[in-house]
Amino acid sequence: MNEALVEIDEQTHTRPELGWDLGTGYDFFISLDVLHHPGLFGLRASWAAGVRSRLSTEERKILENANKAIRIPFHWIYSLKEPKNGSGVLWALRQLAPEQRLSTLAFEPQALERVREILHRISRRGSWDKEEQEAIIENLFHRKEDRLSARDIETVMKLWVDPTKMGERYLSALESYYQVFYVEEERHIAPILLEGLNQAKNLAENLALDDLLERLSQGLHFPDLINLPKWVLVPSYWITPLVVADQLASDSAMMIFGARPPTESVVPGEVVPDALLRAFKAVADPTRLRILRYLVHEQLTPTEISRRLRLRAPTVSHHLNALRLAGLVHLTLESHAERRYTARLEAVREIFSLLDEFLAGEELD
Repeated sequence: MNEALVEIDEQTHTRPELGWDLGTGYDFFISLDVLHHPGLFGLRASWAAGVRSRLSTEERKILENANKAIRIPFHWIYSLKEPKNGSGVLWALRQLAPEQRLSTLAFEPQALERVREILHRISRRGSWDKEEQEAIIENLFHRKEDRLSARDIETVMKLWVDPTKMGERYLSALESYYQVFYVEEERHIAPILLEGLNQAKNLAENLALDDLLERLSQGLHFPDLINLPKWVLVPSYWITPLVVADQLASDSAMMIFGARPPTESVVPGEVVPDALLRAFKAVADPTRLRILRYLVHEQLTPTEISRRLRLRAPTVSHHLNALRLAGLVHLTLESHAERRYTARLEAVREIFSLLDEFLAGEELD
């Protein structure tokens, strides 16, 4: 997922305009993304598979394939009228012509005209060429974390061969998912999202924007990326502990931040909070403890850590991802520069406080 943020202009010190949005429609799509990539969010794969198994085999396959092209269409959700909940999202999709559904959800508004022209050519021929495939990849998968295998890309391209048929099947599968799972989940998370929004607004009264974004994103810093005059912040239950952010328009950006309380688990009935499990799993590894100790003393890149530990870069990235998922590191992302990490000691203290709270809780059955 893209975690690109905007910083206050250091020269003018002008505080960007803060806007807010709220709706379980965002989590409708985010939950699907999490259920198809549970490991990225520290979720048990077996539970995610159990939720998906409530759908028919055909519906599961449709949503799995569509998820390769459609992750979180926040541009489109933001443009909708209230209420931006699951039923509102489905109603809005029904208003679109079937052949327009995939392209509307998959592509950013500024890319739609060019992409639709390409898709019309593909659907007319029932095939695609290398140039058209590269254009689709450029518009869909321009972020490092969106990279797909050659087989996945072929699957995505096949979706556009008959966009009308796929648009109809995709909406039908989404409606089934809403009925068998999300309608009940929505009732649970709606008040939590409202509380998360109010807490974020209270923080915004006393924090500069960069500090606010760092707090809400659990440790992300973007010192030199896009400088835009407007930010829209949106709470999400399912995206916790990660964030997704990107430009909405030429003058604005959006960040969807995690608002699930640290004492809660996304799995119903789970006794041990997700945050506690992620943190102790992260530090229950000697290599990660060594990395964290290095990061207490100085800021390091993955390359520098690889040299010190004499480990391959993919291995170090795996360990850093686990620490990031647990919220135990500050991560600085700069354009044309390698990621830089430092330890997030306040999170370490919060984890032990959460452990004390958990151990002092009511006796378990």
